[in-house]
Amino acid sequence: MMEKADIYDESQLVAFMLDGEEYAVNIHYVQEINRLLTITRVPKAPFYVEGVINLRGNVVPVIDLRKRFSLPPRETTDRTRIIIVKVKDITVGVIVDGVSEVISLPNDNIEPPPGLQSSLDQDYIYGVGKIEERLLILINIEKILAIEALIEND
Repeated sequence: MMEKADIYDESQLVAFMLDGEEYAVNIHYVQEINRLLTITRVPKAPFYVEGVINLRGNVVPVIDLRKRFSLPPRETTDRTRIIIVKVKDITVGVIVDGVSEVISLPNDNIEPPPGLQSSLDQDYIYGVGKIEERLLILINIEKILAIEALIEND
């Protein structure tokens, strides 16, 4: 039987693919995962904002993580998904190449992000998770969406 303290010794993550790399976001923020929906473009939006979707009567902005992270463009496929995340009162759709699985990752298997230069802003990464031979880049969705909110207020 699992002890109560054991529940807090691991993180529940949604793993997804982006440009051939595996990333993950804490499941706490994930509302749902959808196939690519019809996106309505928004004039004068930042380049990484694809537009908005109608999600059961709610207008939800959608960002393309490939564009946000300065990754090369890619055609959408039948595996392309929109992860609907909610941080505080902000709901945003995030386009990814595909969602692989939900993972329970022991916190002991999470290391701080390496101090290497990369195209992905280090502020957006809070760690690297190790699962057997796999490495997951753990993104800080709060910081990504906080940046979005600041830009919208300019």
